[in-house]
Amino acid sequence: MLIVEDQPDVAHELAAGLGDHGFQAVAVPDGRAALDGYTNTDVVLLDLGLPDRDGLDVCRAIRASSNVPIIIISGRDDEFDRVLGLKLGADDYLVKPVRLRELAARIEAVMRRTSDTRGERTAADLREVGPVRVDPYRRRVTVHDREVYLTRKEFDLLALLSGEPERVFSRAAIMHAVWGHDGAGDTRTLGVHMASLRKKLGQPRFVETVRGIGFRFNGLI
Repeated sequence: MLIVEDQPDVAHELAAGLGDHGFQAVAVPDGRAALDGYTNTDVVLLDLGLPDRDGLDVCRAIRASSNVPIIIISGRDDEFDRVLGLKLGADDYLVKPVRLRELAARIEAVMRRTSDTRGERTAADLREVGPVRVDPYRRRVTVHDREVYLTRKEFDLLALLSGEPERVFSRAAIMHAVWGHDGAGDTRTLGVHMASLRKKLGQPRFVETVRGIGFRFNGLI
């Protein structure tokens, strides 16, 4: 699980305590790191008082692209923050200081609830093209049953291309879908991310360059 907490002593205490309850936790100190790291976790424990942005904005951004369980752990005890956090997609809200036994129980309850609703959606959305398996719902990728850890943008690229294998996507279409603009004047962003994606997949030809047009996914090679 991912602990998003800017106070190192609090993050360490949470990680150690949850480890005693059988959970493996990684801590990050700010919202940017949270948005880069949440795709490879099963639960996000989110503080609201982060140094670079409000935790509620992080909650909103994660929920816009993922159904990973989010438990807010905050010193804010105001009803407004509680209600807003839950409306933005948090699965639970705890006020600091938290009791580790209760937190562990809440984590287990949230994971049970979400796993009950994941089965049908995951099976329906799962994409398997040759040895490549892409799970958009849980944002996970495996190649030959080996999990591949991608950044948020790398995963978004692969999800887009693998959604329609053999279709050629123009560079502008990819930029618009993944970055929200057509990339005019930007000659590096897509190339850098595509090179990293190919390297992580272990077979560069999974993503083919169609000269003068763009890219297509071919997991059948």
